[in-house]
Amino acid sequence: MAGSGTAHLRDPDQTLLRVENLVVDFKLSRRRTVSAVSNISFDIAERETLGLVGESGCGKSTTGKAIMQLPRPTRGSVVLDGTDLVALKGEKLRATRPKLQMIFQDPISSLNPRRTVAQIVEEPLAIWGRGTADERRAKVEEVLTSVGIDPEAAAERKPHEFSGGQCQRISIARAVITDPAVIICDEPVSALDVSVQAQILNLLEEMKERYGLTLVFVAHDLAVVKNVSDRVAVMYLGKMCEIGPPDELYAAPAHPYTAALLAAIPLPDPAATLDVAEHLGGELPSPIDPPSGCRFRTRCDRAQEICAKVEPQMQQVQGEQYVACHFPLVPVAEASEVPVGRPASSSS
Repeated sequence: MAGSGTAHLRDPDQTLLRVENLVVDFKLSRRRTVSAVSNISFDIAERETLGLVGESGCGKSTTGKAIMQLPRPTRGSVVLDGTDLVALKGEKLRATRPKLQMIFQDPISSLNPRRTVAQIVEEPLAIWGRGTADERRAKVEEVLTSVGIDPEAAAERKPHEFSGGQCQRISIARAVITDPAVIICDEPVSALDVSVQAQILNLLEEMKERYGLTLVFVAHDLAVVKNVSDRVAVMYLGKMCEIGPPDELYAAPAHPYTAALLAAIPLPDPAATLDVAEHLGGELPSPIDPPSGCRFRTRCDRAQEICAKVEPQMQQVQGEQYVACHFPLVPVAEASEVPVGRPASSSS
């Protein structure tokens, strides 16, 4: 069920990026406001990949953009390497931009159609005045080569001359050119063919190792996320439902919503029996007027009276797996079972 809490957050000294109590509101009119992201928290260690998953409209892309301060969060903190980006303004905020980069969902429209590939990839270096013209040109050639694009053949061509997969490679080259600390990958493979998806995912893994990157991987495909993530966070209607290592979370989901998402993954076996009972029913509630208490209760067959009155808080179920649910599918860990140095199962 969808809730709040910070029991799952690790020691700040162990993490590179820490998002706490993040809220992003959009004003629809003078009297109506929608909370696209409502009081969520998570952290990411250096060189770690966090997979952020959920249905369309759950707020995962907005979360990624809010980390970039595009748009600025309504409330909460986004601490990158000890600096709260939400508290920064003007030139101080601008100076942090090279540390955070983004790979957008639509690779073709995210590239300037009037510029050549060499100009697109070199632009971040030119803006920040890094190196001489020759040094920048050499850096562009190095990065393009590393993403599988031939600099000699591609440098003077424009984005419309490339396929979607090639444009995504160019987008990745542009993202890593400034040697960022964190890259937000906003559904980087959703618009690509399956065969190309595998190439881009492998490329991201190679880039992560080569440049020591920390990634936030936003997607709705849980099968894809499992293969690339060190931790997976599940969102529903602007709230965080569950977070944990992919092996634990996929083997024994503690949240009814996570279990339903996993049940919806197609099986490459025509003889496989589908468990219809685990699939979600009902309509997605309006984010303008979300249900009280647990936001998932209107679609949950385990919901009881407390779910309408009390918002569930994050609590530990096993190892590094945490869930926000009054009636989780996996028993909640006792306080004595919580490892030394980790927060207890009660919310902070």
